[in-house]
Amino acid sequence: MERLAAEMQFAKGTLYNHFPNKEEIVVALALESLELRRKLFETAAISRPRSRERMAAIGCACDLYASHFRQHFAIEEMLRSGAILEKSSEIRQKLVQQFEQRIMAIVAGVVRDAVAMGDLQLPKELSAEEFVFGFWALMYGSQILMATSPALVDIGVNQPQRSIRYHGWTLMNGYNWQPLVSYEQTDQLMNSLRERLLKHDH
Repeated sequence: MERLAAEMQFAKGTLYNHFPNKEEIVVALALESLELRRKLFETAAISRPRSRERMAAIGCACDLYASHFRQHFAIEEMLRSGAILEKSSEIRQKLVQQFEQRIMAIVAGVVRDAVAMGDLQLPKELSAEEFVFGFWALMYGSQILMATSPALVDIGVNQPQRSIRYHGWTLMNGYNWQPLVSYEQTDQLMNSLRERLLKHDH
């Protein structure tokens, strides 16, 4: 806190008036990062007419968030590790929960639209949110590995982003999410969406 106060040219007491501990600062920064993720997802979710394309667009937004906005991704990763969140105030803990609910609602909304349009039939035992969780685990887990594993190439993972896209495409095909498209078509779509999302952000 002393180093941070010096860097910001604040008295340490002034800093403590706003943040009682360093964990509060991390959570406050993480809320900004979650808001950026939400905006990217929201833009992606309305970028295409068909539900499967919209889900692919959200996957593209995930990739963009982790690769282009690395500092935000790192802050969010920090939030999810250790005891940072539990040492923050109840107000900020609730805000984190609300932000995550909004993000989930965007993606689960695309799934519900797909079901309503007849593009997708969910297994009876899965809610839309549980269905989304599988994609979330795939994307977030792989992005953590890409950010923290320097030896991926050495162990044979030469194109990790391509691998993630391929698995996401295979999952959608496995659930018979219509319209069925080739991996190459999906890859081209995601590349064009990435450029569009970047322009929208700027």
